[in-house]
Amino acid sequence: MHAARLLDHFQNPRNVGELPPPALIVDVTNPACGDMLRLSVRFENERVAQARFLTRGCTASIAASSALTEWLLGKSRVELRALTAHVIDEAVGGLEPASKHAAALCVDAVKALLRVS
Repeated sequence: MHAARLLDHFQNPRNVGELPPPALIVDVTNPACGDMLRLSVRFENERVAQARFLTRGCTASIAASSALTEWLLGKSRVELRALTAHVIDEAVGGLEPASKHAAALCVDAVKALLRVS
């Protein structure tokens, strides 16, 4: 059974789409399940001003991606380095053990973003 917050993010995803340049765009894939996340972020004054996502995957991955974009807003690169799977897990109200990969996908996307920024 999915948490109510997770279902809300899945049924009403926030920040869906892609930002135009000069936004940074990264693509990550979970090789175990095949879920894919495209994350686009625009920095302004060294903080995340906008974030968008496109995810192809399970309910948990879509919900986690939505929650990730909300968490990102206003964060500095230093704060982005502090992101853990636990943060995403809490943001969606808890992930089932079989869905923990969704939080890992989000963390992987932020790590990729930091490599290109």
